Amino acid sequence: MKSLIEILYQDDNIIVVNKPAGILTIPDQHTVENKTLVGMLKKQFNQKIWVVHRIDRDTTGVLVFAKNAEAHRNLSMQFENSEIKKKYIALLSGVLEDDEGSIDKPILVSDRRISIDFAGKESLTEYRVLERFRGYTLVEALPKTGRRHQIRIHFWSVGHPLAIDAEYGTADPLLLSSLKRNYKEKNGQKEKPLIDRLTLHAVSLTLLLTNSNVKKTFEALLPKDFEIALKQLRKYGK
Repeated sequence: MKSLIEILYQDDNIIVVNKPAGILTIPDQHTVENKTLVGMLKKQFNQKIWVVHRIDRDTTGVLVFAKNAEAHRNLSMQFENSEIKKKYIALLSGVLEDDEGSIDKPILVSDRRISIDFAGKESLTEYRVLERFRGYTLVEALPKTGRRHQIRIHFWSVGHPLAIDAEYGTADPLLLSSLKRNYKEKNGQKEKPLIDRLTLHAVSLTLLLTNSNVKKTFEALLPKDFEIALKQLRKYGK
């Protein structure tokens, strides 16, 4: 785990980071704060940090935090009013037929259980196909609402869960041997996965800066494991 988190942008009000995989945003019953992203940022900046939104432990990409209560209120209102634009890159199981579309299904969050349910809150995800492979589809996903697990459960609900997602699909890692014909192990060594976590990345976030009329977009490059997986899919998975 890196001791310092990559900072994409900061000013007197906000910090925008590129979240790595494997780190919780905030503590849970099994993880103390100093092992979470917010705890690491508190140590890195030596000040209180306000959490505005979260992404899952194994999702990577752009995440914004507030440095003061006013910025926290401002960003929270932008999220509540759907004024903040979020863009994700997702690798899905199966081949999506439509080049673009939307998934409009209500999501119910009850304790730790998340489901598609008419009693839930309105939830909308728009998407656009970027590339198709043999058995997989790379999409750009634009969540218009901010429900927990929204992208994951929405694509699961239409039969195309993330390529790797233990909760809604399969936990099996993506292996080169499953793509490359006549694959041979090197000297009997165990094969290393191309990627073995959620195939979801928060690629950009657009927001209005606190006490300003300036709208800014922050972007995070795909992490190395995601890039490696796509490189091999382009080579062997067409």
